[in-house]
Amino acid sequence: MASSAQPGTGPSGEFRFPGNRLGLPEEGPGSAAGWGRRIGALLLDWLLASLIASAITGKPIWAGGNDFGTAQLVTFFAMSAILSGLAGGTIGHRVLGLRVIRLNPGASGGYTAQVGLLGGVIRTFLICLVIPAAVYDRDRRGLHDRAAGTIVVRR
Repeated sequence: MASSAQPGTGPSGEFRFPGNRLGLPEEGPGSAAGWGRRIGALLLDWLLASLIASAITGKPIWAGGNDFGTAQLVTFFAMSAILSGLAGGTIGHRVLGLRVIRLNPGASGGYTAQVGLLGGVIRTFLICLVIPAAVYDRDRRGLHDRAAGTIVVRR
């Protein structure tokens, strides 16, 4: 029996796995990324931003302080916005086999590879606010991904 639902959906288009409503595969490349890899990528990016901020401020990572925290946040923001928007993912994403794609329902396959700088800035700004990244839907898209029209998928 043929179904008119999108690939990955049941006969009535119901939820079966994260990303099925968006036309993504259940497993393998292009599937919605799991939380473990996403959190690992975020921690790796934050560590890299800390190391860069340490070099900028001349203070060790463990010293802290307002100027170090500000340098760390600005570094994380710039690195994440530029790399997510123009390269399809941060260094943490690359290391853990992830990429950020822009959803484009009109395109074949439902997405385009490049998020664009504005999408990267919107996404990263909301990640820095923390709460939007902690509120997510069935497709593992946080408010930051929904606002930017993106999703994190496996490479």
